Amino acid sequence: MYAMCHYSSPLGRLTLFAEGDSLTGLHFDNQRVDKRFLVGHDEHFLPIFEETCSWLDRYFSGVNPGPVPSVRFSGSLFQTKVWKILQQIPYGCIMTYGQIADLIATERSISRMSAQAVGGAVGHNPVGIIVPCHRVIGAHGALIGYAGGLDRKEALLKIEGIDLKRFDVLVYKNASIKV
Repeated sequence: MYAMCHYSSPLGRLTLFAEGDSLTGLHFDNQRVDKRFLVGHDEHFLPIFEETCSWLDRYFSGVNPGPVPSVRFSGSLFQTKVWKILQQIPYGCIMTYGQIADLIATERSISRMSAQAVGGAVGHNPVGIIVPCHRVIGAHGALIGYAGGLDRKEALLKIEGIDLKRFDVLVYKNASIKV
């Protein structure tokens, strides 16, 4: 059974889902939602929602909101690996789908991994904004795909002070990301 609540953001209403003390979903109202979130939920306010709403308030005010609320993933091993990489992209930084694919290929000791496969996993991220899939862009700074809409992706990047015209400067190249 999922609990849910709503949050009014400057970019539209968000619906938050949780199980116990972990966030399991965060979606803009007009975005595609995993069917498991559409049944068996109860509208009541959990402590994780209070923590998440406070985090979102700080985020939308344009400051680094600090540590993210607890998240529980439900996806394939590959999706979970990609989502954990997303969680390591620092506020105000971006990575490309290709960079994430390269990280996974290196970890698996294979010559290459499909950036499109990474894009598929990123596109199924159930916890938008908190798990920052908006910080993943295409090669050369192209805004590619975002379940909440490309206009929102661009707005989220601007909130974090990211100017894609400075693409080469902003791409996160720190080797501290763990796969």
